[in-house]
Amino acid sequence: MKTFRNPENIHAPLAAYTHQVEVSGQERWLVLSGQIGKDINDFIPEDPIKQIELAMENIKLNLKAANMDTKDLVKIVFYMVGDIDNAQRREAIAKALGDHEPCMTMLYVAGLASAALKVEIDAWACSDK
Repeated sequence: MKTFRNPENIHAPLAAYTHQVEVSGQERWLVLSGQIGKDINDFIPEDPIKQIELAMENIKLNLKAANMDTKDLVKIVFYMVGDIDNAQRREAIAKALGDHEPCMTMLYVAGLASAALKVEIDAWACSDK
């Protein structure tokens, strides 16, 4: 079972995420390698927001292959390079997750595996099934 909490004794989340997710019982876990903004034809858009959208789509495809969906995500870590508009980033994430608010961390890094990559996203999912 997954219990999403924002404890009252600490500040409210700064955006659409949850401070903690407790997992108990006998669940299935899915740990994804970092997903990038690259499509099945090896196309990587230059726009970092498009890369976020594509990386989130790749996460959804991975979840689907494991018979899970975005509601099963419990932790997402964003690694980003360069200046990415915060409002556009939040909008892209909200579009991908809907009203689901897993734990989330955002890091700006000096670089990723390729100069073309501006975003990589790690994700952990847990299913009660």
